[in-house]
Amino acid sequence: MINLKKYAAAITAAAAALMIVSGCGNGTAGNGNTATGELSSAETTASGGETLSAETTASAGETPSAETTAAAEGQKADESSSKEEDPTPSDEPSADTDEKKEVNMEIRDISSVELLKEIRIGWNLGNTLDATGDKTLGAETHWQPTTTNTYMMQLLKDSGFDIVRIPVSWGEHMASSGDYKVDPEWMSRVHEIVDYGIDNGLYVILNTHHEEWYMPTEDDKAQDIEQLKALWQQIAEEFKGYDEHLIFEGTNEPRLRGTSLEWTGGTPDSRAIVGEYAKTFYETVRASGGNNAKRHLMVTGYAAASGRESLEDIWLPDNGDDKVIVSVHAYLPYDFALNVSGTDKWSVEKDTGDIDTFLKNLDELFISKGIPVMIGEFGVLNKDNLDDRIACTEYYVSEARKLGIPMLWWDNNAFHGNGENFGIMDRSMPPVWKAQKLVDAMIKAAKG
Repeated sequence: MINLKKYAAAITAAAAALMIVSGCGNGTAGNGNTATGELSSAETTASGGETLSAETTASAGETPSAETTAAAEGQKADESSSKEEDPTPSDEPSADTDEKKEVNMEIRDISSVELLKEIRIGWNLGNTLDATGDKTLGAETHWQPTTTNTYMMQLLKDSGFDIVRIPVSWGEHMASSGDYKVDPEWMSRVHEIVDYGIDNGLYVILNTHHEEWYMPTEDDKAQDIEQLKALWQQIAEEFKGYDEHLIFEGTNEPRLRGTSLEWTGGTPDSRAIVGEYAKTFYETVRASGGNNAKRHLMVTGYAAASGRESLEDIWLPDNGDDKVIVSVHAYLPYDFALNVSGTDKWSVEKDTGDIDTFLKNLDELFISKGIPVMIGEFGVLNKDNLDDRIACTEYYVSEARKLGIPMLWWDNNAFHGNGENFGIMDRSMPPVWKAQKLVDAMIKAAKG
């Protein structure tokens, strides 16, 4: 539940501020799905008039695609008409980068296998810091309308979630050559939101997300690696004093964008170059000092895809480092979970095959060998079929839990229209769950 005392204090402060200015105020303003050889990605926007896209494949050699649209304005109007955005000063993005508090936490020296025993279920802050098309701090609300605040993280923690993934797109907020310097104001806002999670007792994943500058080809590889190294040097320096509650994820869904191979597993060469990205990320963070020598790191294969071929080619260090986690995305079964034109029916008696095959692959390739895995993105589209969504989610999460694999729901803050509606949290103040029964089922399946 929301801390009502803290919320009331914030409301009082905001009201006082509004009185001072004579009543003038301001409001706050992708994904892998596969069974055997099957992969897909849903990358969505909720900004007015912008196109939401889900590029998917339903089986080896078959490549269906879905392009959908959703509008951010008014997307929560009917459910949230009685709620008012809270312009509390403490929740506004801060552009003050002159003063930084020193963070020197003690980090536990434990393996990722041990760490994941403390993490069972999570949530993605989607369509927020990962938005593209705005080079300012306004990017946070470019694809969806709500400014992130600490109360959202408090709701996650109080509801039973263990971890939040904060997808961040950095490309438009950093120099494109030279020293690749990240905009200090952007770094400061990312830092602020990371602290919202940490301060509320959550584990936090920080990544690089919609980076249009990396393209796994021989022609692009050298500059990609140069920029990726420079970016992770800056992120690692910024957060080097944080303990094991902060996890780094090197890339999101690196792939041959805009080609016929984008969502079909790529080529052996492109998968190898994605492995070089992972190696660069790993070596850069490990060499960066502070607690990063013991930081838990997530490495991603081609497109974060869950097809067997892509999983087999994921790069992993061969030095015995026990603080590395495989990251994969899987919205399963595709036709039910991700295809906006697909079925709205799911049955445990006949529809578990894709999930079972995927988890079997993860077990054979990683879990049985002592290599931990997190499913960093999953979800089930809202097709006005709550009971079937709950049944599928319960099965998927509970089966993954048997293997010790945490799962993180992709929430893009989209609820209406014909697009990819994965939203489950109403983020307006005070934040609440719009799909409480689904959330309850997810938590119960994850924690038994």
